[in-house]
Amino acid sequence: MEPLAARALQVAQRVHAIEPFHVMEVVKAASALARSGVDVISMSVGEPDFTATDLVAEAAVAAIRSGATQYTDALGLAPLREAIAAHYAGAYGIEVDPRRIVVTAGASAGLLLACAALVGVGDEVLMPDPCYPCNRHFVSAFGGAPVLVPSDAAQRYQLTALDVEQRWSERTRGVIVASPSNPTGTSMTGPQMQQMLAAVRARGGFAIVDEIYQGLSYDHAPVSALHFDADVITVNSFSKYFNMTGWRLGWLVVPELLVPVFEKLAQNLFICPSTIAQHAALACFHPDSIAIYEQRRREFQRRRDFLVPALRELGFQVPVMPDGAFYVYADISVLAHAASGDSAAFCLDVLAKTGVAIVPGADFGFAAPARHVRLSYATRLTRIEEAVERLGKLLGR
Repeated sequence: MEPLAARALQVAQRVHAIEPFHVMEVVKAASALARSGVDVISMSVGEPDFTATDLVAEAAVAAIRSGATQYTDALGLAPLREAIAAHYAGAYGIEVDPRRIVVTAGASAGLLLACAALVGVGDEVLMPDPCYPCNRHFVSAFGGAPVLVPSDAAQRYQLTALDVEQRWSERTRGVIVASPSNPTGTSMTGPQMQQMLAAVRARGGFAIVDEIYQGLSYDHAPVSALHFDADVITVNSFSKYFNMTGWRLGWLVVPELLVPVFEKLAQNLFICPSTIAQHAALACFHPDSIAIYEQRRREFQRRRDFLVPALRELGFQVPVMPDGAFYVYADISVLAHAASGDSAAFCLDVLAKTGVAIVPGADFGFAAPARHVRLSYATRLTRIEEAVERLGKLLGR
């Protein structure tokens, strides 16, 4: 048989529309430095430095020991769906029928299911620029056309009703937004969300709202899209607020009429989410676990409250205070050290000279990415303070 390397295998055309993560170049360089003995401070990865609570870990072990490890319903364990619904009622004052909740293998699987259900070949989907890169790739994977709309600090880097009105075309089918957002850490205000959703609804479109950082809101009570529109599809996750990144568990809230559609897709694409992770996640809603998560949320806020003013003192431009998640999206264009106007080169230079790993804006869209970097404060405060000190020395501050 002819060797694989010698054959001209053609990958599907959709693959060419999906770009690699530029951040991985920084991650690889940071790993190489660390292996050589350099003390690297990672402010690059969007992963909490906290892990699952003891109650969650114990629930996972108990599930394994009791043999509760076989397939579940494709929509998820009924007790978990009920617990999620109760969480909406208790934390946000929103009544959600547990039957509308679809437990997924992480928020990524939830977004894939939503795009599989709603995005057809050639369909345009609006989203803000900057935004989480996988959102546009999920659309591309199903033959859709992501349309990134430049969104500036004046609109909190979010999609607005005016954007929807001006950019909607005959091919547009819906929008994907995130609140709070990666990479900016900014949320949509209640009126902004309500008006944007109304504009989409008036055009008969769908709205997918990524709320995976909703629990990590600092300056106000979090606002869910479910407050304004029962037909919106929201995406959430146990990864961020609940600190369970590697457990790969999330959920969707979908309109009741679409539940059979999502169930059919979930059955065929995933069979079910991890049974062990589902049993473990039940312990997330125990009052003792919630108390720990709230303590950690306040710690994230403490880090933000140190980092943003410190960056501004160093000359980074942060025109709007991030009110959620654990990211700062900063403009470096006025920094003399960034005179090249290339944030990727700036990040690699910072890494080489200071051992601080931050990521360039290239992953997050096309609206001036060379002027922007993203810093994650999902690392302990003492390390963030050290990173700021190193950056200050490099920048002559």
